Amino acid sequence: MKYRILLLLLLVASCSKHPSLPSSFVSVDAEPSIYPDYVGVTVPPNIAPLNFLVDSVDDVVAEFETQDTKLTFGGKDNKVQIDEKEWHEMLASARGKNLSVTVYTKKDGKWQAYKPFQISVAEEEIDPYISYRVLPPTFVGYDELSIRQYNLTNCEETTIYNNRQISKGLEGQCINCHSYQNYGTSNMMFHTRFQHPGTMIVSDGELIFVNLKDEDMISAAAYNSWHPYLPIIAFSTDHTMQSFHTREISKVEVMESASDLVIYDVKKNRVQTVLNDSLELELFPSWSPDGKWLYYCSAYHEYLNKYEDTDELLQQYKTLKYNLYRLSFDAETMTFGEPELVYDARSKERSAVQPRVSQDGRYVLFAEGPWGLFHIWHTSADVQILDLQTGELLDTSVMNSQLPESYPSFSSNNRWIMLESRRDDGNYTRTYFSYFDKQGRVHKAFEVPAEDPEFFRLLLRSWSRPEFMKEPVRITPRQFYEKALTEPIKVLK
Repeated sequence: MKYRILLLLLLVASCSKHPSLPSSFVSVDAEPSIYPDYVGVTVPPNIAPLNFLVDSVDDVVAEFETQDTKLTFGGKDNKVQIDEKEWHEMLASARGKNLSVTVYTKKDGKWQAYKPFQISVAEEEIDPYISYRVLPPTFVGYDELSIRQYNLTNCEETTIYNNRQISKGLEGQCINCHSYQNYGTSNMMFHTRFQHPGTMIVSDGELIFVNLKDEDMISAAAYNSWHPYLPIIAFSTDHTMQSFHTREISKVEVMESASDLVIYDVKKNRVQTVLNDSLELELFPSWSPDGKWLYYCSAYHEYLNKYEDTDELLQQYKTLKYNLYRLSFDAETMTFGEPELVYDARSKERSAVQPRVSQDGRYVLFAEGPWGLFHIWHTSADVQILDLQTGELLDTSVMNSQLPESYPSFSSNNRWIMLESRRDDGNYTRTYFSYFDKQGRVHKAFEVPAEDPEFFRLLLRSWSRPEFMKEPVRITPRQFYEKALTEPIKVLK
């Protein structure tokens, strides 16, 4: 008797895993509207299942077809949730080819069959991990902040560091600017602010806690970039301010009233000034993958009254337009050349920030908006790609949306672009990927997959500042927590 019950349960599970297609339906000459929108995207062959839902229907079944396989998947009510093992088998067989997907929906007892759509499977894989900040929609508080990592092959999410481990009272602890050397986690860092301030640095697997501020720096080190093979990190040091809108659709404007560039030698615990022009606001340093160039953005601003007149800056914030520059770097002498203009955004009445250079050194990826530096608050902000060989911008329209895009980066093999976007609802920042093929063309962007396709609709948090990783962080949250309770070492000049 127990055997028969078990067999029955297995049969039910098998049927629900691969639901039958409806025998009677009406054909619709249109592709389905699904969320997330995976219609016509190009995906990596190692990506997690692209689970999705269809709004305002009672039931849904999707048939996935490759040259070798036909499989049907459904889920609960209006969701299609795909078996992970079978999904990866399908992707392996379709690598360099296409998947065909036909969606059937039921409403009020009647089935419809939509026009099949294609999902292209690229030859090139994506880095298996990303990390990001998770934060609620607040601008002045730090009651809940965490840095987390996500396995793109199976949607597993774990915590790197959570400020609730250490925050006390109303002030809280801000954590930000996580980054890695060459996509690995043996050399990585992030900042802590306010309660137990300092910079967490993992150097060759060893955890250290540093006070990255000397008497000549205008602030503690902030935006950063690891040199690709030397134990040095480039930083900007900044006085940051916010202004809140009451009429405009943008909620907040973030500005820098002063900013310089420095480099920090992790092994020698020494800081060196790179640029500190009082008429320039230098930000977002970014090393080229060969280590021979330091890219950054800078805006010219001459205070009319006194230096760092914040009232004046608030009146003129729309005049702050950043160009892209670079400095040559000699690793033997640790010296820099003179600034070279890479992209003149100001002449186009635009502002370019957050540069990232492709692994082959040919392309510069950046965010461009109408003014300023935090384009995730600017509705007209897009991600752009500059071809350094031709000096021309590539067509990135298929990757962008009508809402803000920002903080782009290349995967370690150049073939995938990651960006943060507010395109879902205009409020919360989500992570998107776009295939960047060998011909220099970008493809339609798709949202990071989730085990439950409704996950991001229900998550009242933003995923901010995503970074690619080849491996997970191995330092535990407790190790970071315990180190944060110690006194940070002082940097040497």
